[in-house]
Amino acid sequence: MLVRDVDTAHVVKILTRDDLWTTKTETASRVRGRIERVLGWATTSGYRSGDNPARWRGHLDNLLPKQSAVATVEHHAAYPWRTFGTFMVDLRKQQGTGARALEFAILTAARSGEVRGATWSEIDLDQATWTIPAGRMKAKAEHVVPLSKPALALLRALPRMAGTDLVFPGSTLAPLSDMTLAAVMRRMKADATPHGFRSTFRDWCSEATNYPREVAEKSLAHTIPSAVEAAYRRGSLLDKRRRLMAEWATYCSRVPAAPAAVTAINAAA
Repeated sequence: MLVRDVDTAHVVKILTRDDLWTTKTETASRVRGRIERVLGWATTSGYRSGDNPARWRGHLDNLLPKQSAVATVEHHAAYPWRTFGTFMVDLRKQQGTGARALEFAILTAARSGEVRGATWSEIDLDQATWTIPAGRMKAKAEHVVPLSKPALALLRALPRMAGTDLVFPGSTLAPLSDMTLAAVMRRMKADATPHGFRSTFRDWCSEATNYPREVAEKSLAHTIPSAVEAAYRRGSLLDKRRRLMAEWATYCSRVPAAPAAVTAINAAA
């Protein structure tokens, strides 16, 4: 059909087909946004006229439920922290930039996007810090990540590619896609997601260390709810987080001992 003939009924039909709007809310939201941009371009380019039938505010919000009302919270699958060392041994055997990016993400408890966009200009090898600018952080605040010795060793072993400042560039020197790290997981047949390793780290902090909650939360770049508490703790947490990340790196290299074999003895013998 011609783009000028697309109307609200067509858009709603697409968004509600096979219960897309209520069962795959994130995908549905992206589809709606993409349709709105395409039709917006068509209007600007003179291929159609009138209001955009895919706009949300004051239009589709009258016809479709808010996604916050129908979305199901899905938690990222996390790898069990008690057997994590075994996974890390296997990961370090994997070749490629994606594997190294995933390893670095685990060692720093960082988000995939933060790692994939990391640049050498953000890294200070001498001070053992990675300073992520506010524009690349979910909370829109600069985040300083203390780098453990294994994280530093990983960085020092990486080649620096000409033509890009990215730490983990793709084959075209562009940032790795968000599926690259997941592909590493699939090759390893690991029942987890890259983002889930942040939960693995958090579970380890809670169950295997005595560090205060706010130290673990700050290591994950989670916002401290109280502005007063955040301001008070801002100057003291980096050193504590540095010790925490060093212990985490050590734990990541610790392979759990195999259970001892028990041989039954026949008492009658």
